[in-house]
Amino acid sequence: MQKPPQVHEFALKETSPNIGAGTFTGDKLSCTYDLVEQMQYLYVRVVKAKDLPAKDITGSLDPYVEVKLGNYKGLTKHFEKKSNPEWNQVYAFSKDRIQASVLEVIVKDKDVVSDDFVGRVWFDLNEIPKRVPPDSPLAPQWYRLEDRKGDKAKGELMLAVWKGTQADEAFPDSWHSDAAMVSSDGVANIRSKVYLSPKLWYVRVNVIEAQDLVPTDKSRYPEVSVKVNLGNQILRTRVSHIKTINPMWNEDLMFVAAEPFEEPLILTVEDRVGPNKDEVLGRCMIPLHVVQRRLDHKPVNTRWHNLEKHVIVEGEKKEIKFASRIHLRVCLDGGYHVLDESTHYSSDLRPTAKQLWKPSIGVLEVGIINAQGLMPMKTRDGRGTTDAYCVAKYGQKWIRTRTIVDSFVPKWNEQYTWEVFDPSTVITVGVFDNGHIHGGDKSGGSKDSRIGKVRIRLSTLEADRVYTHSYPLLVLHNSGVKKTGELHLAVRFTSSSFINMLFRYSMPLLPKMHYIHPLSVIQLDSLRHQAMQIVAMRLNRAEPPLRKEVIEYMLDVDSHMWSMRRSKANFFRIMKVLGGLIAFGRWFDQICNWKNPITSILIHVLFIILVLYPELILPTIFLYLFLIGIWNFRWRPRHPPHMDTRLSHADAAHPDELDEEFDSFPTSRSSDMVRMRYDRLRSIAGRVQTVIGDMATQGERFQSLLSWRDPRATTLFITFCLIAALVFYVTPFQVVCLLLGFYVLRHPRFRQKFPSFPLNFFRRLPARSDSML
Repeated sequence: MQKPPQVHEFALKETSPNIGAGTFTGDKLSCTYDLVEQMQYLYVRVVKAKDLPAKDITGSLDPYVEVKLGNYKGLTKHFEKKSNPEWNQVYAFSKDRIQASVLEVIVKDKDVVSDDFVGRVWFDLNEIPKRVPPDSPLAPQWYRLEDRKGDKAKGELMLAVWKGTQADEAFPDSWHSDAAMVSSDGVANIRSKVYLSPKLWYVRVNVIEAQDLVPTDKSRYPEVSVKVNLGNQILRTRVSHIKTINPMWNEDLMFVAAEPFEEPLILTVEDRVGPNKDEVLGRCMIPLHVVQRRLDHKPVNTRWHNLEKHVIVEGEKKEIKFASRIHLRVCLDGGYHVLDESTHYSSDLRPTAKQLWKPSIGVLEVGIINAQGLMPMKTRDGRGTTDAYCVAKYGQKWIRTRTIVDSFVPKWNEQYTWEVFDPSTVITVGVFDNGHIHGGDKSGGSKDSRIGKVRIRLSTLEADRVYTHSYPLLVLHNSGVKKTGELHLAVRFTSSSFINMLFRYSMPLLPKMHYIHPLSVIQLDSLRHQAMQIVAMRLNRAEPPLRKEVIEYMLDVDSHMWSMRRSKANFFRIMKVLGGLIAFGRWFDQICNWKNPITSILIHVLFIILVLYPELILPTIFLYLFLIGIWNFRWRPRHPPHMDTRLSHADAAHPDELDEEFDSFPTSRSSDMVRMRYDRLRSIAGRVQTVIGDMATQGERFQSLLSWRDPRATTLFITFCLIAALVFYVTPFQVVCLLLGFYVLRHPRFRQKFPSFPLNFFRRLPARSDSML
């Protein structure tokens, strides 16, 4: 069952970009930037000035510097009443956009009406030196200021001017001529940055018991439970089955916490005194930084904590300490990996505790070269525009490229490196439109829009090979799947130890604690959601912020939501997997029915050899698998995986199915629409229910062979088993196999159209389906 070819528009394309240090003559690009194209920039570092003359009537000076190259101007901040200012700002002018032959650096005096000219320094672009990393940075020099006529003026300016590439250390923090139209407030939002996810821990709270509680109403049995909250996470134990002032629970509650631990663990003991009415019997607070950290499954020590109670006396809160106590076992579980992304696309599988980390197996390098054919994501001044940037996530390290303003073909040419600890991990690269350049909510929109993303599984990459491909950026909308452009990447996975990497394939995917003390699926889903919220909140507080909508898209926050399209796609994936077994069954049926007599005779000969020499069975099977693997080597995948619209059933999804997928939860659609969708879901669920029921029926029939549910059938079966045991005891095993094989492979003229006796017998066996309501 072969998958239909993907539409060419949505396919992966191999490219040949001009990358690598070896492709350049003369200046050699730094080896750290060998996966991206070289971009030439003119750098100007404005350091400071001294002895500037006063220009105002008051005798003061408010100096700033204007760096001017053709139509582009970069302005430093201005200082009030200072003749020896220090700026230390860097300006980068893209060589592709330079249309002048002279660079002017002008010192001006900030004024209310018009700014006064103080002095200038100018440079001929042909005389400016080149700098190639890893050379040391160019030392700034003092330059004497000139007036408009070229005569010497009072004051000096310290500058460094050089030509370089994006590999220069000054590049990330420099002002770019590409961002000339961006307001000073928005410049921080367009720079490239590296972010680190907070270190996440699972917090295990084992609530054991409480002692000497003091309920207000002593005439009734207390119904006591414990509410535990950590930040915005709230969990509650069940009501104790011991309804006394010394209740017991012995329940485990799990939370997610991030370093540094800002929120304490708060436990509240509550008595259910009425419907939706709880009385607080005591409260205790535990700071997480004093909690014991464990690396394995050995239990930590329990502790008694005093419960405190607050009462209101004449409008003031007073604290009453009394003898009530709660018995707890609290620990930070460092032996687990805290999942903050979908398990199918996980980029990190290491346990929280660093002591349990294995050495790295290699390095992943990604060059984000450019994008092509991007769609307009918003309108500005009456025309469509896009301000694109990329975000890549692998392990704890997130990177964000600089924003290329107002371009449908942005060129980033930035390169990043990650340590790799497991080959069975996935790097995710997303492309977004920056909605916060021009004042955010005022005119640019309050959210960064999704343009698309790419996932690459490292285990599908050959070591030390540079993959240069243009990946389609696909986004699913209510109107269907849309290609929003192409992202051009260069990827290289370098293995530090081939043996070490192969050894990883024998290790469990997750840390040992996940197998020794497994967490339930519901627990993992809930904890994953909490972990994602913590990561989104922390990175949203960085400067510039990595916004919540970006984090949620990168971490697939909605991947667990049900959709008709995904259900169909997964069904056809199962059918494709089973397609191999079905194809083998058809082939064997053709052998049995002698469709090709020569093949059937060869199978008979092979069957006789294997029966007479049973020791050849396993070697033959493994040799056959080896030969299939060698044969398939010719058609091995040559490209990394990418988003597949056919596999996702995105290009043929019904509009109503897409509308249902993008509907809010709970639904916002009309009752008639919901009723129609509910009926459709019931019909599909009915088919699924029937298939699952049929599978259960076959299993129960096997059980009823010996269960005496049908006494006659069981009698027949055990009688057959006794006779078969006696026959097989006296008959050589090879003879039995030969007779059975010849019976199965018999010629069609010896076959009947009716089902065989064993099949008829099996189908008559009782199942538990007749006991269901």
